[in-house]
Amino acid sequence: MSSRSRPSQGALPMSSPDLSWTAPVMRAGYAGRGLVYLVIAGFALFAIARGERAEGTGSALEKLETSAWGLVVLALIAAGMAAYAVWRLVDAWFDLEDYGHEIKGVIARIGMVVTGLIHLAIGFAAAAVLFTRFDTDKPGSGSTIAEWTAKIMSLPAGIQMVGIAGALTVGAGIYYTVKAVGRTYQDHLRSNTITRRWDWILRLGVLGQAVVVTLIGAFLTYAAFTADPEHAGGLQKVFDWLNEQAFGPALVAAVAVALVCFAIFCVVNALYRIIPKVDGDSVESLSNWAQARMREATGRA
Repeated sequence: MSSRSRPSQGALPMSSPDLSWTAPVMRAGYAGRGLVYLVIAGFALFAIARGERAEGTGSALEKLETSAWGLVVLALIAAGMAAYAVWRLVDAWFDLEDYGHEIKGVIARIGMVVTGLIHLAIGFAAAAVLFTRFDTDKPGSGSTIAEWTAKIMSLPAGIQMVGIAGALTVGAGIYYTVKAVGRTYQDHLRSNTITRRWDWILRLGVLGQAVVVTLIGAFLTYAAFTADPEHAGGLQKVFDWLNEQAFGPALVAAVAVALVCFAIFCVVNALYRIIPKVDGDSVESLSNWAQARMREATGRA
């Protein structure tokens, strides 16, 4: 259980800029992020049910182009990812979630910037399908991550850069793992019937994201170690690698279900996430509620 209490600094002083506009941007961003993972996991589970190969983000976006309401969903994803990128960049710049200026806080805010840029890239991918379409003469043309890894490796010290990127991504996966195990995500969620009752789904979703991010980082690191960009890859690579293991289809299905849970986690954040420097100290977080329950139980014992 997280020991972090609600931030003590409260709302921004009167002389500070009015950042209340960041709340709807944040909510749109998390909603778009949830939609992305729901689409990816949904297509993966549908493929598994039909005995087919689960596919990653790019393929899922391509499939939306020809599906009913697909272009509308693509437009929502593109807008949502842009909103999420703006939210993360503004969050990092103004330290809206009160991480502070110590080393740990600076690392967290750098992570926000990286996360924002990654999701902005997903938004561009959705926009590319929406407005320009993918090249239909090159179906399954390979992993975009592998292609970019090859380009980076061709640069001076490129292999080292890929290795560092892989290590940082593994670190992000470990961060998500700690977040799930310690339930620190509760610090930024309002305490209400939904967040309390369905906390186990939120935790499973964060843990599933941890597995995916850690594996992507491991692939990048291995690509640097072997100087072979073909070993790098994203979610498609994760699905393919899991499918090659014992009980592969079951593992892929488990990860897809966990990503559905992560999509729910994102939607719950869109609805109930607390922005400390906008909302102030008056909102009870899920972690505060859980800690109060624990103290009550300890007192009765």
